Amino acid sequence: MILKKGAQVKVITGKDRGKTGEILEINRKLKKIKIKSINMIKRHTKPTKENKGGIISKESFIHQSNVKNIDIQKKEKKVVSKK
Repeated sequence: MILKKGAQVKVITGKDRGKTGEILEINRKLKKIKIKSINMIKRHTKPTKENKGGIISKESFIHQSNVKNIDIQKKEKKVVSKK
């Protein structure tokens, strides 16, 4: 499966099944990707000079086998309809 940063994908398994989002980051060594607003986790941070601290929600990585590329699906449908 060809995955690129900025591509639209759909989650097919897990707690966020059925949701779609844009790829923010790819870790090819671990075969994991980070998708915008998918697999949100809460992170407790200490206050520092730059940050106020508290509970912060952010995206976590999800395995690439749990997603389906939407951009390729749309291109295939267009080609099939022309024939």
